[in-house]
Amino acid sequence: MGIQQFRLPDVGEGLVEAEIVSWKVKPGDTVKLNDTVVEIETAKSLVELPVPFAGTVTELLVPEGETVPVGTPIIAVQTESVAGDEGQLADDMVPAIPDEPEAGTIGGEAPGGRTAVLVGYGPRTTEAKRRPRKGAPASAPAAVQVPEPVAAPVPEPVVAKSNEPAGSVHVLAKPPVRKLAKDLGIDLSAVTPTGDGGIITRGDVEAHASGAVAPEEAPVEAGPVVSGQGDTRVPVKGVQKVMAQAMVASAFTAPHVTEWITVDVTETMALVDRLKGDKAFRDLKVSPLLIVAKAVTLAARRTPIVNAAWDEQAQEIVYKGSMNLGIAAATPRGLIVPNIKRADSLTLPDLCAALNDLVATAREGKTQPADQAGGSFTITNVGVFGVDAGTPIINPGEAAILAFGAVRKQPWVVDDEIVPRWITTLALSFDHRLIDGEKGSTFLADVAGILEDPARALMF
Repeated sequence: MGIQQFRLPDVGEGLVEAEIVSWKVKPGDTVKLNDTVVEIETAKSLVELPVPFAGTVTELLVPEGETVPVGTPIIAVQTESVAGDEGQLADDMVPAIPDEPEAGTIGGEAPGGRTAVLVGYGPRTTEAKRRPRKGAPASAPAAVQVPEPVAAPVPEPVVAKSNEPAGSVHVLAKPPVRKLAKDLGIDLSAVTPTGDGGIITRGDVEAHASGAVAPEEAPVEAGPVVSGQGDTRVPVKGVQKVMAQAMVASAFTAPHVTEWITVDVTETMALVDRLKGDKAFRDLKVSPLLIVAKAVTLAARRTPIVNAAWDEQAQEIVYKGSMNLGIAAATPRGLIVPNIKRADSLTLPDLCAALNDLVATAREGKTQPADQAGGSFTITNVGVFGVDAGTPIINPGEAAILAFGAVRKQPWVVDDEIVPRWITTLALSFDHRLIDGEKGSTFLADVAGILEDPARALMF
């Protein structure tokens, strides 16, 4: 038997860190190979991680709410054997290291300032090696060694220490309290503890945030209470951090042009009603967004430059072979843009099913990084918030984005008479390096024309 540590892997696209959102196990639990043990948030999405070996959980090494680099040990498991299913040690199945990694060792600093992490889980370096275990001969090879059998430690209450610099006084707080302090931007070392053994409680953090004194220090007869709320600081991380960086890069790299058009979509609304009763759309949610998505894929056939990208390094325009249609989605953890692969090749029922799945997955926070990669055109449906239109920022790596505004019944002139009609506004932002005014206007007018009279789709 031995204690194995599972290190945080790179779950895709070269991500360098992740936040521990929630543990699915606790010390003392028995886990099987590939059991889900933790949910993490990367810069792309929420991901559930399976454990690469079986045994008994002895310790959760990182509390919920903490962000750690790839390669950090996050859980310790006591296993029957350190060998994998085929008799080899898995990359993640490394023995517990008693103290801090040294430069050049796994987890330590590698030449060039990089971090030596697990094979396949981060930057490579041919000089990274594992430090021999204490007491081993100096000539021993740098391979991973199997630890001697040890007795399982008696689980103790999990009290995490804050990340103070070396030489500072440790403060004690449980993981939920540390997360609360981190979310409020509070330094735990500045909080007065009132819990048993000097542990900082949730009440201590809340009192510190409001500027109040600790409970035992409160005067017996307090003066009048003045209602007020102090500033709250929330760390920018995960999906929101990446979204912010991407929008800044796009706004200050691609020269944006935005054009608007107001459209009578009464016929589109009538089509949506008919499709809801069609057996091909049984168990599917049909909305005007479906017709907008189809109109975009059709209009791009006449103006393919909207489905292209600017390659700055090669100084080339890259025309995409198919349209991966992104749909901007507001989730509890931030804005993401998953996309429907090869949307231009899908039938209307298949496109509807893909839209339904995309929205449901995003709302559950389960969108994977692969579902957000490779987008070529984006639709942002601001109408669901009651907004008429806006000037959207182009998703990085794309050439254009269409904002679809709220559909409202408004007075409209038809044959010189004012009648009530369903009206919406479309706004197209495009990269003027690729798309000139004529092409952008043609595409937008084609989309509007299909929404005004869906029968025009037969022309494309």
